[in-house]
Amino acid sequence: MPTIELFGTASCPYTQEMREWLEFRRCEFVEYDVDEDSGARARMAALTNHQRTVPVLVEDGKVTQIGWQGHGCVVSGE
Repeated sequence: MPTIELFGTASCPYTQEMREWLEFRRCEFVEYDVDEDSGARARMAALTNHQRTVPVLVEDGKVTQIGWQGHGCVVSGE
């Protein structure tokens, strides 16, 4: 079974929509809030070549999607 990770923020409605989509599909995933977790923010930056748009979906260590249905939220760069 693939490892699925969701990088997002609590304030981003597109992160919430992607989470709900994953839950609807009954996917097991790990979620990281990049506003609260600086380590997750750094890992997301490394995976996305320093893009700052969430949500980011990662499967088996590879980015498969940035944003949700053409939309996303920009996180602060620290």
